[in-house]
Amino acid sequence: MTHPSKLCNSIADAMGSTPLVSLAPLGLKNLQAWAKLEQFNPGGSAKDRTARAMVEKAHLTPGTMVIESSSGNLGLALSREAVLGHWDFHCVVDPRVNKATVAYMKALGATVHQLTEPDPETGDWLVARRKKVAELLKENPQAINLDQYSNTAAFEAHATGTMREIHQQLGHAPDFVLVAVSTTGTIGGCQRYLHEYELETSLIAVDAEGSVLFGGQRGARQLPGFGAGVVPELSEQVRPDRVMRIADGASISAARKLARSAAIMPGASGGAVIAALQQLDSELTEPAEAVVVIHDSGNFYLETIYNDEWVRENVG
Repeated sequence: MTHPSKLCNSIADAMGSTPLVSLAPLGLKNLQAWAKLEQFNPGGSAKDRTARAMVEKAHLTPGTMVIESSSGNLGLALSREAVLGHWDFHCVVDPRVNKATVAYMKALGATVHQLTEPDPETGDWLVARRKKVAELLKENPQAINLDQYSNTAAFEAHATGTMREIHQQLGHAPDFVLVAVSTTGTIGGCQRYLHEYELETSLIAVDAEGSVLFGGQRGARQLPGFGAGVVPELSEQVRPDRVMRIADGASISAARKLARSAAIMPGASGGAVIAALQQLDSELTEPAEAVVVIHDSGNFYLETIYNDEWVRENVG
């Protein structure tokens, strides 16, 4: 029997309690695997949790101007928060952001500043975005920056939200949790919960090849939403049990496999965690249980990772 949905005073109250869905259709040999589908948050991603936590911590008042850098999902989440809180939101993005995400932010009233050139010294887009944020803050001294790269509210959001829900939904701690990393807020929150309750789950950071996180070597990256060109402050507090680095092509292939086998269409980072899950399964010799966090939906990636022409031109 289907139970009626809860009544919500605002769209923000629909956040959380996202489903945990079996990945049996993948046909893994040694792993019983589950996907935590964060696309069921109202803004379509795990960044809804981060945005709400940062806004609540900042105690924003109507009329405030907030300026933030985003690869897409956080910008979308903050655009919604700005509507609910009656404040002004400016988001700095780079060309890798999905066009649909930009359109969504603008539809909610956000001002989007889209860069056209990477940082001239490092060649990195994230560095360029953060420099643009600093420039806009100088031009608007009354504005504030929530700074998702150092704001520990993200840890609390994913400790009391994402990881707590996984633990409660399963009724026990899984052997492995795999999380794609960028700002490292999600994995840092999972780590906080696991440590607080002394759970023996192995926490795996899934990073992009070419990302500098956790000692990685800088290289070209074409997929938005995971990996980083600079080390965010939050990551200095995160100690994963293992780091698995996934190439762009492997992320895309795994995303498409999940879509065709389980009818779950993940975004780019979701494809990476599925690729890592498949690799982990091939390494194990004993049965185990794993949960992967799927940060967002593939709906915003139809023109990129699910588009053959784009993949040929950008990934090869």
